[in-house]
Amino acid sequence: MTSAATTLRVGLVGTGTWASKTHAAALRAHPGTDLVGVWGRRPEAAAEVAAAHGTRVFEDVDALFAACDAVAFAVPPDVQAPLAARAAAAGCHLLLDKPLATSVPAAREVVDAVRAAGVASVVFFTLRFATVTSDWLARQAAEGGWFTGRADWYGSLYIPGDTSELTASPWRVGRGALWDVGPHALSVLLPVLGDVTSVTAARGPADTVHLVLAHASGASATAALSLTTPAKAAGVDVELRGESGIVSMPTGGASVDAFGVAVDALLESVRTGRPHACNAAFALRVTEILAAAEARLASSGGEPGPGE
Repeated sequence: MTSAATTLRVGLVGTGTWASKTHAAALRAHPGTDLVGVWGRRPEAAAEVAAAHGTRVFEDVDALFAACDAVAFAVPPDVQAPLAARAAAAGCHLLLDKPLATSVPAAREVVDAVRAAGVASVVFFTLRFATVTSDWLARQAAEGGWFTGRADWYGSLYIPGDTSELTASPWRVGRGALWDVGPHALSVLLPVLGDVTSVTAARGPADTVHLVLAHASGASATAALSLTTPAKAAGVDVELRGESGIVSMPTGGASVDAFGVAVDALLESVRTGRPHACNAAFALRVTEILAAAEARLASSGGEPGPGE
């Protein structure tokens, strides 16, 4: 295990805009990490990211794992999961993106590998690391007495003519809002209201999905998830109602800053050996809930998607 006084050697798996502008930028700037290299499925893209951030490109992913104490992932979930399991088996700590995977067996394979190797894991659920929202969630969890909650994630990615990386992402197009923004909704509801004991799901327009959740605390919650909302109707809103009244989650904070906090969390988990609340096991639970919702949708007449 890396000591508190040692800089963590971190490798990056991924070459997209998110990998470069958030992951690589934060890892290069963080005083506790040394970005030792980049690997990607497209070698030319990996070389560009490596050059932009003053590090080297690796042609073999296992060679990257061998050179690192930890690995950060910025690839689609079903590419991430098997590679993360390999990295853990190689003795690397894991800084993962959400969702961990889009199937329960793939997510469980990562958790099993982490436990077998005794490595640390942190999954970057953005709002759990952005200071404004994480502090608010901690206060509401401590307050307790919540009767119901609501998490609305109305995104507007598919605007005509938009050619952004997010819009063109095959896994987002294929899996839709349930798997892209569903993890965000669950990541803020679960720490306040408790684990989900049952989930009901219904389809709305395009890829929109509506969830009704029962929680272990006795509270209920709803979540509205969409990537295809009209631009003027888009927005994120989280509300809790309970004995203390009605409260709404504040917004704010840059992703690169929040990712730096996630790096801090991984370093702390490595140093102390204590699992972080947003570790691979928590991400597995999120995958289990989303998979259950997906099964409800399938049984009621087909999969949702961001198409017409």
